Amino acid sequence: MGNVLAGKVMTHRVDSYRIVVIGTGYVGLTAGACFSHLGHHVVCVDVDEAKLEKLRSCDIAIHEPQLANKVRAGLTDGSLSFVVDAKDAVEQADFVYLCLPTPSKSDGQADLSYVFNAALALKASLRSGTTVVIKSTVPPGTTLKLEEVIGLSDVGVVFNPEFLREGTAVADFLNPDRIVIGASDNAVADRVAALHQNIDAPILITDPTSAETGKYAANAFLATKLSFVNSIAAVCEHVNADIEDVMQSLGYDKRIGSGFLKPGPGWGGSCLPKDSKALLAVAEAAGYSFSLLRNVLAVNDEQFRRIVDKVAHRIPLQGACVALLGLAFKAGTNDLRSSPAIAIAKLLISAGAHVQAWDPVVSADAVAEVMVEAESPLAVVATEAESHSTKVESPLMASMASTMSVASNAYEACENASALLIATEWEEFRSLDMERVADAMQDKHIIDARNLLDANDWKRYGFTYTCVGRPCVA
Repeated sequence: MGNVLAGKVMTHRVDSYRIVVIGTGYVGLTAGACFSHLGHHVVCVDVDEAKLEKLRSCDIAIHEPQLANKVRAGLTDGSLSFVVDAKDAVEQADFVYLCLPTPSKSDGQADLSYVFNAALALKASLRSGTTVVIKSTVPPGTTLKLEEVIGLSDVGVVFNPEFLREGTAVADFLNPDRIVIGASDNAVADRVAALHQNIDAPILITDPTSAETGKYAANAFLATKLSFVNSIAAVCEHVNADIEDVMQSLGYDKRIGSGFLKPGPGWGGSCLPKDSKALLAVAEAAGYSFSLLRNVLAVNDEQFRRIVDKVAHRIPLQGACVALLGLAFKAGTNDLRSSPAIAIAKLLISAGAHVQAWDPVVSADAVAEVMVEAESPLAVVATEAESHSTKVESPLMASMASTMSVASNAYEACENASALLIATEWEEFRSLDMERVADAMQDKHIIDARNLLDANDWKRYGFTYTCVGRPCVA
């Protein structure tokens, strides 16, 4: 059984530790900035010098509340720096955090090459007493394998998962529900616990494999909860029940809780889809057919199609223009990874529609990049002022030019559209000028995949209104 400690652990207390963070992606940059804020001396390492130059100027591509302020503060007081060459920093480090990508392979398994290659490259620079901490989400058994690869008896290897929600990552790091430390050596685990001495949260110290499995289990459970809600929403539509009231009833049950009980267009992001597939692959490789989780993923794919069907119920999709508001996978971030909005846009285009999209923080270039990375047969034409067009090299994509455009504002996205689809729950969409939207659109149909808008307000301007899991179709 794991050892649960109270918050503010003072074991091995010192004024400051020297931390090296390998990787300046979402997790690495947040961890580096927050450890700096907690009083540690942090060096963040990345292979992309151009990116580091921007970070040194506090030019941050990640849209995340409070993050820029924390980075700026660390740069100003000298507790945070960014370098390409990790060798000198690692030689002086008390802790080396690996915050590297673990993308999905074609079979769903996590690709661990970034983690192991980084560890091998740094092995010669690790000094006695250093602790290597895996922050990346990795399959069960990875920490023990990395211990073998590093092969230094005086260097500890620990798994310390992140539980950061995009849009609230800084707050989640500094005020977590729990801190989990998976280690083979309790003394090494205590050292990692001491890094969080100014954070008041329960600390669970367990073995590495249990910690790794627990991280996957958390994301898979959240995915399951979201797919369940969307399935109940479908039932509500058939029996004329209200999903909001049904979920409120569920949320009062202390065994269930109220979190993650909102219906929507499906779930996405950088973690839940990837980690659910990875856990499914882990289970199947171990001889267990995880049918529940497989169906959770299938329900999510089905939800994308259900939203498209709602649009098709209002207008013929072939040759239609659909305004799509919201591209990020959730409000509060500019992350397009596994975004439901992108998946729905692809389905609409495949059905013959033209999509005019807008998101408050997502650029046309970012949309084009996601489409190209996914090898999608879609072309994105940017109409943003700062990004007038996107060059597409593929003849297939060039032949489908103008199937999707990214507008400079919400009203431009609505111009001559036959339907308006709300795909991300940005608060800005609540305050749209309804008369202006009505004047811009060719036909007045709203499909609110987030149940964000007031149906009666929009109906007064002549719109039909379709939502998710509620008796609000009219």
